[in-house]
Amino acid sequence: MAMNFNDWNEQNIREFRASGGKLGGSFEGAPVLLLHTFGRKTGAERVNPLMYLPIEDRLFVFASKAGAPEDPDWYLNLLAHPEIPVEIGAETKMCEGREVTGSERDRIYAEQAERYPQFAEYQSKTERKIPVIELVPQG
Repeated sequence: MAMNFNDWNEQNIREFRASGGKLGGSFEGAPVLLLHTFGRKTGAERVNPLMYLPIEDRLFVFASKAGAPEDPDWYLNLLAHPEIPVEIGAETKMCEGREVTGSERDRIYAEQAERYPQFAEYQSKTERKIPVIELVPQG
């Protein structure tokens, strides 16, 4: 029986926390963080493991949803409540999520797609422009 998405997410979250931020499987060797968001309707906390792109001292995540036609819920929740905790390795930081647009967005997405070709595939599968979010540490 195939594992559903929520079970898969929970398994990755447990593995991330047990290993100090390292994951195997489809995330093997990739930089992964745990993004906490708060439901725009319920206010309930949600946690999503996401690949990220570090550039110098900046961090970026991508609302790809594997190329689905709609944006992921975590992205919509982040727009509604942009101040969020982010787990990187064994550390949790408060960050503000800020959408990156225009040529800067295009340059950052292209770099992620060059490093991880599945991101080029995700963009080719959807008509929406996949959002890029910078996670800006607070405090």
